[in-house]
Amino acid sequence: MTFFRTHRTAVDKVRHVHMLFQFVLIASLSLFSGGTTLADPLVLDLTSAIEAAQQSDPWLVGNLHTQQSIESMSIAAGTLPDPKASINLLNIPTDSFDFNQEPMTQFKIGISQMFPRGDSLALKQKQLQLTGNQFPYQRKDRKAKIAVIVGQLWLDTYKARESIVLIEKDRPLFEQLADVAEASYSSALGRTRQQDIVRAQLELTRLDDRLTILKQRQEGFAEKLSEWLNNFFLSKYKETANSTLPALASVYEIARKLPNIKMLNEQLFTEKKEVPPQVLYTFFSKHPAVKALDQKIKARNAGVDLARQNYKPEWGINGAYSYRDDSATGGDRADFVSLGLTFDLPLFTSNRQDKQVASALSLTAAVKAERWQLIRKMIADFEKMRTNLNRLNEREKLYRDHLLPQLHEQAEASLTAYTNDDGDFAEVVRARIAELNGSIDALNIAVERQKTILQLNYFFTVNP
Repeated sequence: MTFFRTHRTAVDKVRHVHMLFQFVLIASLSLFSGGTTLADPLVLDLTSAIEAAQQSDPWLVGNLHTQQSIESMSIAAGTLPDPKASINLLNIPTDSFDFNQEPMTQFKIGISQMFPRGDSLALKQKQLQLTGNQFPYQRKDRKAKIAVIVGQLWLDTYKARESIVLIEKDRPLFEQLADVAEASYSSALGRTRQQDIVRAQLELTRLDDRLTILKQRQEGFAEKLSEWLNNFFLSKYKETANSTLPALASVYEIARKLPNIKMLNEQLFTEKKEVPPQVLYTFFSKHPAVKALDQKIKARNAGVDLARQNYKPEWGINGAYSYRDDSATGGDRADFVSLGLTFDLPLFTSNRQDKQVASALSLTAAVKAERWQLIRKMIADFEKMRTNLNRLNEREKLYRDHLLPQLHEQAEASLTAYTNDDGDFAEVVRARIAELNGSIDALNIAVERQKTILQLNYFFTVNP
């Protein structure tokens, strides 16, 4: 169509002039700006975002303090109870209150010491030490979970931003199509109809709506990401507040390049069949979350041994020195020395000691069940994510090798047919929209693939 080619050439010339004007304007502003420029936003890549979130996480700080508290308690638990001293004034006569009137009146000083049952002290200390050993694994697991959460938020923000870029890149083309349709309709050349003009304007409006929705998503994901990245009140809970990120999310920018996350144990992902559970158990039994439960089970076992100490008696020794004054007639009175041994008799054990041991055994069994539940969930989640990754790989290859080239060919063919008065304008618009949607879908697949790799890598987190 002659008019279409002429109009497109005119539009291209106008765009070249407009771009030249922008270049001259920018150059002029640079010359007369006096060196005053806005600070470039901080470009935040995926690795930096994860590291910054891990450095400023309050949960990790609180977990470390809890570990230190339990370690201090373990030292205290292994120490004998403090001895007890007593001071007594015994057998004072009430008729005179004279200290030397009665032979049994005495001033007594005593001291006593209790010894806990069996190996209770050592076992309490061991139990607390084992309890404290689980916290480093918990922190390692927390860091791995932060990598997944923050990584997915970063990728979601990236996906929204890049979708906006794709739409804004193609929007001028739709504007040009609308201008051409309007010009063709006004000149009564070709087969352009009024509904074609309305359709072109409608698609522009829809593109604007999609841009608004995507910007809303981008801003939402960025604010969620700022929860992990901002350094608000960092000095309130962390002594060495050395975060390298600014306080506000608005001053950093997501990197433009989509990262290619390295897969851990990649050979397991490429299996067509399900990976045997025994193989996965070998890996997952070394996971920090599982190792933390292993330490908890050891602590519970120590609690069982501690409960069994209740069958043994608790011992106590005491000693006292009693001073007596001389008699009123000058007679000498000997002082007293007392020694004693106390212990309890755990004879009725059915409703006390037996139940305490049974309770401790049940607590241990509960943690063991929790461990197996976690491993089963990890195996199921791994297989789900592995299957998702394989399907995403297939879709990525399909889009790259076939679908995107075909959509592009369709768009070019429909445009060529329309310019030769052999096609419908609505088909041109539909083909361009389909090509744009295909590019956005390909972006979504690429991002979802990286998100899936993040989740799969979590299962192979290395222990501290």
